[in-house]
Amino acid sequence: MEDIVGGWWDKLVRRAAYRGHPAAAVELESIAGQAPLFFRAMGGDPALVLRSTVGTEHGARRRLLERLAGTGTKVELAWRDSQAFYLPDKLDLYPDAALNRQLYFWLMALAAAPVPPGDWLNRNRAATAACLAAMPGLAQVYQQLLAALLPMRPDPARLPPGESAVERAIQAALRQPEIEQILPPITQPPLPVPLWLHPLPPTVEQAGAAAQNAAQNPQGKRPDQRSGRRRYRAQRVAQDERKNGMLLVFRAESLFTWDEYVKVNRHSEEDDDNNGEAAAEDMNRLSLAQDADTKSSKLKFDLDLPAAAYDDSPLGPGLKLPEWNWKQQKLVEDHCIIKPMLPRDAQPAALPDRLQPLARRLRRQFQALAPERVRRSGEASGPDIDIDRVIRFMSERMSGVAIAEPALYQAWPPGERSLACLTLADLSLSTESWVGEAGRVIDVIRDSLLLFAEALSASGDAFGLYGFSSIRRQEVRLQVLKDFAERYDDTTRGRIIAIRPGYYTRMGAAIRQSSRILLQQPAARRLLLIISDGKPNDLDHYEGRYGIEDTRQAILEARRDGLLPFCVTVDREAGDYLPHLFGHRGYVVVQQAQTLPQVLTRLYAGFTR
Repeated sequence: MEDIVGGWWDKLVRRAAYRGHPAAAVELESIAGQAPLFFRAMGGDPALVLRSTVGTEHGARRRLLERLAGTGTKVELAWRDSQAFYLPDKLDLYPDAALNRQLYFWLMALAAAPVPPGDWLNRNRAATAACLAAMPGLAQVYQQLLAALLPMRPDPARLPPGESAVERAIQAALRQPEIEQILPPITQPPLPVPLWLHPLPPTVEQAGAAAQNAAQNPQGKRPDQRSGRRRYRAQRVAQDERKNGMLLVFRAESLFTWDEYVKVNRHSEEDDDNNGEAAAEDMNRLSLAQDADTKSSKLKFDLDLPAAAYDDSPLGPGLKLPEWNWKQQKLVEDHCIIKPMLPRDAQPAALPDRLQPLARRLRRQFQALAPERVRRSGEASGPDIDIDRVIRFMSERMSGVAIAEPALYQAWPPGERSLACLTLADLSLSTESWVGEAGRVIDVIRDSLLLFAEALSASGDAFGLYGFSSIRRQEVRLQVLKDFAERYDDTTRGRIIAIRPGYYTRMGAAIRQSSRILLQQPAARRLLLIISDGKPNDLDHYEGRYGIEDTRQAILEARRDGLLPFCVTVDREAGDYLPHLFGHRGYVVVQQAQTLPQVLTRLYAGFTR
C-alpha cells in the first residue's frame, strides 16, 4: 500500500487533466497577511510558518514530472511538516475566484487539525470531520467547495472495477466525513483531492531521490536503491599562494548537479551525539543550498572557522548549560558550553564625534527619567538643618523633656527605582549584511549599543552589555562588553567599537546565561533586552523548529524567574516566528535600521514608567 501511495506523484501527474481557470486564479500573496492569524486561530501550531509549495523539492519534482509527461498539468496539494505549513502559490481550481479564496482558508483549517491515525483517505476524512465539528461555521464553506468539486471527479460507473471502488470510497468520505471508510486496494492512483492534504507529505529525501530517478530513468525501471544513499564530499585542492587569495580553486568534478542530493545534518531521535557531530563537520566544509528567491542552485561555503584564541580573549574554560530537545520534550543537562570572552585588541576609546550630538540629547532625556530626590527629615546627620525639628526640640527642652540625641537634620538621598537592564546583542555572521543606506547591520548594532549605554549611564540604573555568537553547542561565545560591576567609561566604549560579526546564533544558550547574570542583580525589576537580526541557527541540528523551540523554552524559563525578556529585531520576516517566541507584545520590528538607537531608548523609557 505504501509503495503505491509513495508513487503517487510519479503517476497522477500523467492522469490529472484539468488546466485550471486562470481568469479566476487567486494567489497566495493576496492572503499572506491573514493566513498565519487564521491558521493559529483554527488551533494550528503557532511555531509553524507559512510557505509556498513553489520552490520546494516537491514543487521542483512536480515540474520535472510534468515536462517528462509532456502535459500542462497543474497539480498542487497543501501539506504541513514540523517546520511550516505549505500552500499552493496559486489556486485556480474553480471558475469562481471566491471559491478559490475559500479553498485557501479551508486548507489552512484542515492543516491546523491534529493528524489522526489511519490510511491517507481516513486521515483526511477524520481531519475534515474534526474541523467541521470544532468550527461549525466552516460547514457552509465546505459544502460549497464540495458541490463545485464533485462534478470534476470521474464517474465511478465508467471506471474499471478496482478504480471505481476507490473513487466511490473517496466521494463517500467527501460527502460524509464523519463515517469511516474502508479503502479498497489501489491498483492505479486516483485523481488528487484538492480539498484534502497531501497523501504522503514530501520530504527532502523523497523528492531528491525521486527527481533523480525520473530524470535518469524515464521508462520507469527500478533503479538501484543504493544510489539514493550516495554521499559526496568536496575535494580539497592546494591553492597557489602566489595568486589572488580571494579566488577559489576547485576541480570541476567537485561541482554538484541539482539532482545529486547532499544530505544536510538533520537531528533525529535515533542519532547519537558522535554521528551528529560528524555530519555537522562534513557540512562545515561544503553544502548545496537551493535559493528559493532566484529558483537557482548555488554553492554555499562554510569557511574553516578559526580557533577561539585567534580572534577573541576567553575569560575561562566555559560554563555548561542545558538545552531543550523539543522532539523529546525534555531539557538536556550540560548540553552546551558557553564561553565568556573579551573582544580581542579592544583599546579604550572615546565616543565617536558623529554620535556626540545624538548622545547629548539622549543623556538629557534620560536624566529627566532619573528618580527625583526626595527630602528625608529627622536624620541624625545631613547637609541641611531641619528647622521644624529644631523648634520642636527647643520647645520640649524648655518644658523639661530631655532628649539625648535629637534628629535635627534633613537629607536628600537619590530616588530609588530598583531596575536592572541586560542588553544582549546578536553578533552572528548575518550581521555582516547591508541594510540600505544604514550600512551593515553590525555597524547599526555598534552605534545602538554606544548610544544606548550613554543614555542608561545618565539614568543611574544598573545595566550590562553583552554580545553572542556560536560555533555548535561546544562553543557559544558570550562577549562581555560591560559587566554590571563595571563602570561605563572609555574601556567599555572601546570594547563596543571592537565588536565584529561572529559565527552562528545559538540564542537559547545565550539567553539562559544572560538570565543567570541578571538574576544576580539586586533589583526589583529586571529587563532582558535582546537585539537580533534573524532566526536562531547553528551548524549542527540547531536550526528550524529545534532552534526556535529551544529559544522559546529559554524565554519561558526567564519569565518564570521573574525577568522581563523583550526582543528588538531588524528582521523583516520576524513576524513569522517572534510571536511564538516572545508573544505578540514581547517584541518590536524596526523597519528602518538607522532608527534602532531611538527605538531602544523609547522602549526603555516605557519600561521605566
